Amino acid sequence: MARPVPATRSVYVCQQCGASAPRWSGQCASCEAWNTLVETVVNRAASGRAGARARERAASVGSAAISPIGGVSSAEASRLPTGIGEVDRVLGGGLVPGSIVLFGGDPGIGKSTLLLQLAGRLAAAGHSTLYLTGEESASQVRGRA
Repeated sequence: MARPVPATRSVYVCQQCGASAPRWSGQCASCEAWNTLVETVVNRAASGRAGARARERAASVGSAAISPIGGVSSAEASRLPTGIGEVDRVLGGGLVPGSIVLFGGDPGIGKSTLLLQLAGRLAAAGHSTLYLTGEESASQVRGRA
């Protein structure tokens, strides 16, 4: 019995020249740029010109424009003060909306406690917060909070 054909498939699109390949390779066969192929899921029903347009749209989603460093604005991003002076100092004045900050260190030094304090202060100031953890149970987090 024949296997059903999936509705989507993956192609690898070069972020440099836009060429596509059926499987990943370290170098684009078209423009010879290294490490520019990105996996893109396309609809099997899209073929011909419509398929090419769909692949172009899929390739452009989530990709950032390449700009020379001289053309990038050095304007300071708006920051959200956390209310904890030393954290704000280390972060250059507070959290940048949309950014990700990684807090790391040895076990038991207070990372979870500090982050719960940050979340509490931000929530008290009217901001939404979400605390995610992969190593503590919900009851452990509640107890610390």
